[in-house]
Amino acid sequence: MKLVSYKTEDREHLGVFVNGHIYNLNSCDKLLPDEMNEFLRGGVDLMDRAKKVDAQIKSGEIEPKEEAFFELLAPVPHPTSCRDGYAFRQHVAAARRNRKVDMIAEFDQYPIFYFTNHNAIQGPGDIECMPDHFQKLDFELEVAIVIGTKGRNITAAEADNYIAGYMVMNDMSARTLQMEEMLLNLGPAKGKDFSTVIGPWLVTPDELEEYLTAAKPGHTGKAYNLEMTCTVNGVQVSAGNMADMDWTFAEIIERCAYGVDILPGDVIGSGTVGTGCFLELNGTGLLNNPDFKPQWLQDGDVVEMEITGLGHLSNSIIKVDSDFSILALKKK
Repeated sequence: MKLVSYKTEDREHLGVFVNGHIYNLNSCDKLLPDEMNEFLRGGVDLMDRAKKVDAQIKSGEIEPKEEAFFELLAPVPHPTSCRDGYAFRQHVAAARRNRKVDMIAEFDQYPIFYFTNHNAIQGPGDIECMPDHFQKLDFELEVAIVIGTKGRNITAAEADNYIAGYMVMNDMSARTLQMEEMLLNLGPAKGKDFSTVIGPWLVTPDELEEYLTAAKPGHTGKAYNLEMTCTVNGVQVSAGNMADMDWTFAEIIERCAYGVDILPGDVIGSGTVGTGCFLELNGTGLLNNPDFKPQWLQDGDVVEMEITGLGHLSNSIIKVDSDFSILALKKK
């Protein structure tokens, strides 16, 4: 099942995406909420009701009216929190190599994550950026999960049962801001908090069973063979696979839920896939060729991400009409 959040006449709704069309779930079953967060809080019971509606539409048992005029939102427009992990060893190793530092042993010892701005979540469409964001503006190609069941002190062996679904994620990054603030060993903050993109829909785990594969040796949890690509202005710049995650989402959840509650509506990103951002690509390019010309996102660029089974996520970069700069406020 592919769940979507969308807006008509300035009101948010919850629907299913079936064969290229969006159908409102509440109009098919009045016991289903018309909003994603309330739906997720309903747990397995509401998920099963929605899957029944989805099956009835696909079989032709019911023929609800499709939505014709709508704005597609982030599948979870108002997440209860948003964390981002660091699960792909290839990306971490390449980024460290490009900075001429050794791979850090702790990567293989435990999964880590940071909290980002859950109020800056968005879906397909324009990404508005301030002037300072364009100081090395970057994308990050990732997978994200949404938590569907409240839990605490969850083991990796049981953690996959807490996942409501999967999405494409673009963790937008302003690298100059990020690198400056992290010199103080805190963050990332302003380098990341302006936009995190998820979408286009929330895909339930049952839809991905055909792509199941083995986790990396020594790791626990489900892994999926899902091809991941990113293009900028129609030119492919990144390619990877979700199966390359060294730390599974189950293991990341285990760490997230230690001593705290995880909640329905929490979003957790995988971290960047290998080759999944300009920071890594530029570093590798310069390492191999001193004449390499680095590339960063510019006003008007179109960033498109696609992941097998999870769909296609498209965004346009838009520069806000402002000259306000926090970089200029730095004390001398």
